[in-house]
Amino acid sequence: MEAISNVEFVETRAKIFPESGACWKNIAGTYVMYDGVKSPLTQTFGLGISQAVTENELIEIEDFYKQFQAPVFHEVSPLVDAGTIKLLNQRGYQPIEFTNVMFRPLQTNENILGKHNEKIKIRIIQDDEQDLWANRTNIISFLAELEDKVIATGALSICNKVALLAGASTIPSARKQGAQLALLNARLNYAAKADCDIAMMCALAGSASQKNAERHGFRIAYTRIKWQLVNKS
Repeated sequence: MEAISNVEFVETRAKIFPESGACWKNIAGTYVMYDGVKSPLTQTFGLGISQAVTENELIEIEDFYKQFQAPVFHEVSPLVDAGTIKLLNQRGYQPIEFTNVMFRPLQTNENILGKHNEKIKIRIIQDDEQDLWANRTNIISFLAELEDKVIATGALSICNKVALLAGASTIPSARKQGAQLALLNARLNYAAKADCDIAMMCALAGSASQKNAERHGFRIAYTRIKWQLVNKS
């Protein structure tokens, strides 16, 4: 789900900014994405999930990033083929980050999160507001406003009745006023009305984002590890 959403982002980047070099390819069932050297989307998803990855295929992935002089990162699920972790160690990778993948069920007409700051108004971004948020295929972008000023954002991606929540951000001066709770409520209700069964989101293990998600019905499905290539062979 997250891989598909990120692929759409990369494709949109390539369309709007062709000079960026943004692109992706599928190697051994792995989504291999480049969105710029410093972009958090420049990494892989699905390594070792749909099929076992060989050393030659891993080298092919590394060569993909080498052409851009970009670091090599893999988001790896604990459900990967057993040989994947061994291969990563052999190739000189190190674990650098733990992320909890979280979920909660959805039901139509459910009052999902109840009350929030009534002064904060949530709306979906309009076509003429790309300067506030770049428009993306199959991504629903939400804005939170306080006194007619945009103070926070949040995105929603839907695929196969699964709603992925991402892109949460609030300007520093407007934090701790309930903007993200209002955005969370709006996106969950939108997803429920769109006949989604499950909502998911990702948060750094032990972070405030994880604790906030758990307070609102999200539970940890699994913890994944981000690996970085340190010793290129």
